[in-house]
Amino acid sequence: MPNTYTQIHIQLVFAVKNRAAVITPTWKYDLYSYMTGIIQNHSHKLLAINGMPDHIHILIGMRPTQSLSELMQQLKQESSKWINDKQLTSSRFAWQEGYGAFSYGKSQLPNLIRYIGNQEEHHKKQTFLTEYEQLLVIFGIDYDDRYLFKPLT
Repeated sequence: MPNTYTQIHIQLVFAVKNRAAVITPTWKYDLYSYMTGIIQNHSHKLLAINGMPDHIHILIGMRPTQSLSELMQQLKQESSKWINDKQLTSSRFAWQEGYGAFSYGKSQLPNLIRYIGNQEEHHKKQTFLTEYEQLLVIFGIDYDDRYLFKPLT
């Protein structure tokens, strides 16, 4: 019986619109749980999720049953709707356009999981924009500064 075998590990990085620091400690874990459900409902495996008030990192084991762009569209739309329905922010919540998606081998996962789990400490030393630009450089991704996540407003 033929089958499909894959090992696809993707780190997703995306920011709140205008990099507004609105994800608060009082509800961020509820948000992470909700996002985990979205990911799992599409048969992907959540390996790590964490972030800061203005952005999120998610590491998944991705199944080839859905495109990455479709997953990201659903993840952003459904989580934005959840945040707005619960009125967790003082104004309408939205994610910034675009995202980063970076692939990793299995041997890299333990360090990446620690890195994602340690976001608060990491960002005491480095800004999100610096971190994101470094990811683009490390992965050899050509980019235009005009289309990076917006600086804090």
